[in-house]
Amino acid sequence: MKPLTIVFYTDSYIPAVDGVVTSIVNFSAELERRGHKVYIFTSGDAVTKLKSRNKNVIVIKGIKFRNYPQYNLALFPFFSSLKLYKINPDIIHVQTPFTMGISGLASAKLSRIPVVSSFHTLFMDKSILKEYAPKNKYIKNLFFKYSWKYTRFFYNSTSNIIVPSDSIRKLLQKHGIRSEIHIVPNGLNQNYFNANVNGAALRQKLFKGKHDKIVLYAGRLSREKKLEVLIKAAKVLDTNIKFVIVGDGPAGEYYKEIVKRSGLQDRFKFIGFVTHRHLGRYYAACDLFCIPSTFETQGLVALEAMACGKPVVGASRLALKDIIKKGKNGELFTPNDYKSCARKIRKVLNNTKHYKYSIETARNYSVEKMTDKLISVYKKVIASNNKLNN
Repeated sequence: MKPLTIVFYTDSYIPAVDGVVTSIVNFSAELERRGHKVYIFTSGDAVTKLKSRNKNVIVIKGIKFRNYPQYNLALFPFFSSLKLYKINPDIIHVQTPFTMGISGLASAKLSRIPVVSSFHTLFMDKSILKEYAPKNKYIKNLFFKYSWKYTRFFYNSTSNIIVPSDSIRKLLQKHGIRSEIHIVPNGLNQNYFNANVNGAALRQKLFKGKHDKIVLYAGRLSREKKLEVLIKAAKVLDTNIKFVIVGDGPAGEYYKEIVKRSGLQDRFKFIGFVTHRHLGRYYAACDLFCIPSTFETQGLVALEAMACGKPVVGASRLALKDIIKKGKNGELFTPNDYKSCARKIRKVLNNTKHYKYSIETARNYSVEKMTDKLISVYKKVIASNNKLNN
């Protein structure tokens, strides 16, 4: 197969830190390692261009979200089409469904370039809309009413969609998405996350008690992540069970206040943002990883923890049900039920050596294996488009 020229269109990119950005960074690096050419068209500002350090990143000026300033919405995304013609890509991969995504779809249609879209985030979920939609009650009600209608319009505009899990495939089909759906999970960079990462020194720095057990959460600090469930669970667990929270976000102060009001300051440490290069040490330093979120489309952080040999306790909903296997690599608890969460944390901590399947699970999601799947989808879409236009 000849090397491909691929263009990603995305509304989310560096310096934002989320699953979309991680997916783009990991896949583009692996595709380029194999000799393919990847261009990234994204909304952003001068910081985006500076931090990406890549001449193939084309930044379209955007305005920042008030509630989450690391995200931008492109003002004039269709200017990107002028640069697209010079690149002459083999395929366009639309990563997000907002202004840059619409621009990518329109450019593909006008230029008859093969196009595939990705579904990464449940942006139509009410908990997300409550957090990020405009505060105006009328506008917010419009978001509630039309979010799924818009989702159907956008994703039915492409004949092929990539999703990160079977749960999300079923959810989209249930809500009227008729396009062909391919399951290609986001790839895991095992250079950073593996069983050889040493977290012993960091563990001593975090909590010095010889009999302490450490439960880790890593990810965005926003209300839809349901961290209050983990905090409530801490209140009914033994005091030697400590909690480390890695990440940043709009609800950071909100969760710190809950910990303070609960009198748990001595058992919780909020670390803030940690780069992928150093995040592996936090996974290695903990005894267990917990993810109480109920809207994960894949749960990449859970797989990163498993790659470091750690069992995972997660809410039994959507993609977490796909990757957490009871008694093998972790346990599932009843969503939003802190008592259920506490029981499963206690169960795993009392039998940590029993959960030996974590590393094997993570190996199945390596970026190399997932890129094989991604290229297979690209080839199919390109072949189908060529047949249609001949």
